[in-house]
Amino acid sequence: MAIVEADIVLRGGPIWRGRAEGVARALAIWGGRVLASGEEAEIAPLIGRRTRVVELDGRLATPGLNDSHLHLIPLGLNMDWVDARPEKAPTLDALLGRLAARAGATPPGGWVLARGYDQTKLDTGRHPTRDDLDRAVPDHPAMLVRACGHVSIVNSRALALAGIDENSATPEGGFIERAGGRLTGLLAENARAPIQKILPAPTDDELVAAIERGGRYLLSYGITSCMEAAAGMRAGFREIAAYHVARRDGRLPVRTWLALLGDEGRSIVPQCVEAGLLAGVGDDMLTVGGVKYFLDGSAGGRTAWMTQPYLGEPANFGVKMLEDEKLERMVRQAHDLGFQLVCHAIGDAAIEQLITAYEKALAANPDPDRRHRVEHCGFSTPAQHARMVKAGIYPCPQQAFIHDFGDAYVEVLGPERALPSYPFRTWFDLGLKPSTGSDAPVCDPDPFPNFHAMLTRKTWRGTVMDARQCVTIDEALQAYTEFGAFSQKQEAIKGRLAPGLLADVAVFSRDLLTATPHDILTDTRCDLTILGGRVVYDRAA
Repeated sequence: MAIVEADIVLRGGPIWRGRAEGVARALAIWGGRVLASGEEAEIAPLIGRRTRVVELDGRLATPGLNDSHLHLIPLGLNMDWVDARPEKAPTLDALLGRLAARAGATPPGGWVLARGYDQTKLDTGRHPTRDDLDRAVPDHPAMLVRACGHVSIVNSRALALAGIDENSATPEGGFIERAGGRLTGLLAENARAPIQKILPAPTDDELVAAIERGGRYLLSYGITSCMEAAAGMRAGFREIAAYHVARRDGRLPVRTWLALLGDEGRSIVPQCVEAGLLAGVGDDMLTVGGVKYFLDGSAGGRTAWMTQPYLGEPANFGVKMLEDEKLERMVRQAHDLGFQLVCHAIGDAAIEQLITAYEKALAANPDPDRRHRVEHCGFSTPAQHARMVKAGIYPCPQQAFIHDFGDAYVEVLGPERALPSYPFRTWFDLGLKPSTGSDAPVCDPDPFPNFHAMLTRKTWRGTVMDARQCVTIDEALQAYTEFGAFSQKQEAIKGRLAPGLLADVAVFSRDLLTATPHDILTDTRCDLTILGGRVVYDRAA
């Protein structure tokens, strides 16, 4: 019998195939799928004249990472915005300087757009204001978006263009900040809608370019799969067309599972249903997945909906986006259409509201393996965990939040409520199969701060956010691979390096299994990424 000649063989280093499969020393890939793995001598007969042999030299290979919650189109589009992250603009003056520089290069009437600031990391310890932006950008409309994406600061020109003034009513599920009766420029959640309506809409070509640009960035980190966490947020139903054009033209770099934006007034679900784009439609590269509703905001922005108020603001419990009856109706509709629900809920009050809606939908129309998800699930309680286990509801958190925003949580909520947030160890022990991700562009998709947070529970400042919630490196890898696939109901095709599964592989610059968490954070890179048996990123090249 003829022996198959492998397309690619990796050897000479640890190959982490999955929690159950363990570590091998060689891996053979053929026809876009895993052919075999084992000791080098076992795989050697599969090496032929045309086989590409990758010498690991002690480096670790794993299944391709799955960022189970990010926004691919916004990530690609925002790469053209002013980078307002603390590492680029640690002070208010530096931030305003970056905005002023962009304004100087922007044609008259053009928008100056920026994202990434965190008021808890600025030297002023406060949000920028419209007056700050007016000084930096007096002649253009400007918008500065907080890292979380739930709070925007706009200047006076932008407010005027949007028709927002001191007499504007605060919309349901939104917040307009005033000081002494005057607008500060801070708009949160649904209050940002008038601004979003007047922002220049991306063209179809720009959408496809954003998909390609963002996807190639993910490949450079060993990320081969992701969830587009709110398809339709920037350009409505046109985003679905953009994804399919990118898929057709070979410009979709990563496997993408689409969560359809379902919020009333912006929903693309009816158009998708009319077009026959129901849950599961697609292929290994592009699949229609779940439906997304927003229930609240962000903890660091003080808009996540909590049962207890924020520190120093006894009347502020965050923003409740939807009334119970409306949410339950929306969840039931999507559930009855066969969709998995993947709804944003961070505060304990929002999580409670969402679990209740899921329970009611499942009771009315049972499906023991629907796997409805609580996106983020930051401040869940033990009682809620018990209900999630019983109903088959799964958390979909981003442990990068612990690294990037943990100190902000302590500042706005206090240590007693903040330190146990995003309880990863608890979810593992309960069998809730937590995945992980970045929520990019909220956090950078760089997986190494995410790994570091899972292993140490340390923030960027070194604060330990309840060390009892640490997991092992095996568990961290499982969250980033197997559980990411499970969250998309795709564990039968990817997420492990087992024979017959898709040959998606990440090769890192060191052996994560033995490296210190500090070295993983500060001195580790992705060296090689393989998607479907093809090398799609090579750092050496």
